[in-house]
Amino acid sequence: MQRRIGLPKAPSWVGEFKAFIMRGNVVDLAVGIIIGVAFTGIVNSLVKDIFNPVLGVVAGGIDFTNVFIALNGRHYDTLEAARQAGAPTLNVGLFINAVINFVIIAFCVFWVVKAMSRFVAREQAAAAPPPHEEVLLGEIRDMLRDRLPAPPPASPSAPSPV
Repeated sequence: MQRRIGLPKAPSWVGEFKAFIMRGNVVDLAVGIIIGVAFTGIVNSLVKDIFNPVLGVVAGGIDFTNVFIALNGRHYDTLEAARQAGAPTLNVGLFINAVINFVIIAFCVFWVVKAMSRFVAREQAAAAPPPHEEVLLGEIRDMLRDRLPAPPPASPSAPSPV
């Protein structure tokens, strides 16, 4: 009797994990996350490189990245200088950037979901039979019912079905 040497048997959860990962909605979620990360980079650049300079000019030359409050009571010219000095800061400008990022992402997601909803609604409308077909099918059903012989009348002695 020869003994087979091979790989050890995989635990039962490995098969379950493979089945979980290969389900369509998990793969869709992973793709969505990857696209979301890439989209976040684009939005960050849009806010940092396009919107903030325009808002800074409109607000009188303010650079939002350097709008901060040093909690130790000292004055620092830039946020970077405060960080190098180890000062605790409230980074108001960075928070404003994060809010702008959020609003842009939420706005884009709103329009994507709205477009997807229209597309799904159109597909569902195309898949459903038009009402006139339902009427025709009902008429065909009624005609076939009329052609079938009527069931024999129940005899008076037979119990009536309840």
